[in-house]
Amino acid sequence: MSRPPSFIPPAGVRAYRLPTARGEFAVLDAAPQGQPKGTALLLPGFTGSKEDFIALHEPLAREGYRTVAVDGRGQFETGGPKDDESAYAQGELAQDVLAQATALGTPVHLLGHSLGGQISRAAVLLDPAPFLSLTLMASGPAQISVSQQQRVKLLRDALAVMSMAEVWEAMRSMEPPEETDAGGLDPGLDDLVDLRRRWLDNSPAQLIATGRQLCTEPDRVAELAAVPLPKHVLSGALDDTWPITLLDEMAIRLQARRTVIPGAEHSPNTDNPPETARALIEFWNENQ
Repeated sequence: MSRPPSFIPPAGVRAYRLPTARGEFAVLDAAPQGQPKGTALLLPGFTGSKEDFIALHEPLAREGYRTVAVDGRGQFETGGPKDDESAYAQGELAQDVLAQATALGTPVHLLGHSLGGQISRAAVLLDPAPFLSLTLMASGPAQISVSQQQRVKLLRDALAVMSMAEVWEAMRSMEPPEETDAGGLDPGLDDLVDLRRRWLDNSPAQLIATGRQLCTEPDRVAELAAVPLPKHVLSGALDDTWPITLLDEMAIRLQARRTVIPGAEHSPNTDNPPETARALIEFWNENQ
């Protein structure tokens, strides 16, 4: 589960519901001073949310970019059916992305993290016209690694018979004890409250459906390579969801820009925001 540095948007970041032809989506929207030189749509990963990009808004705004991070259908503060998995078919989620891009009213740089990358890819394959570029952040060519498939299966099995609150407590019980400060207090208590709130607001049907997608996603790299859109494969230096060598190969197959963020693992956006922002700025500046 991704851990954003905060759930409180920094100054200058607006939280609101973006109206689209496919319903409203909760977003965090950061605009630079003056006319933006570009707009980016940011899609979070499995069990994540728009808050995963909080640390990127300010450095990207300083360089002139408007960034709009979104909760997808059934994620955190965007509603969705609790028990209808068909609502979360990849094609449905891809259509949502196209509607979000259209609602922003300008061609956008599209970025998807992990599961969000595969949904982004599906949207581009449906219609690349609303996009200036595509960045796949820690998002691989096909299904996730075997070890991660096992973890997702455990989660899906638990969600089939337990409430979201019960699953949260089960996940917490399997984690190592939190480090405490000298006073014996858990320094991450507020963080855990926010993480629990986010978890409970997710639709279980969304998690089950998208978890299945992660475990069965086919390799669509050849299809994506045929789309004449600038592409960027960005990851941390370590990743247990898709091996780094697999991401290297995918970048070659896509003829994409390849960036490895030092000191980062599966979430470069939270592990090393300054270097991640710098890499995005360089890529977007080249593809305005």
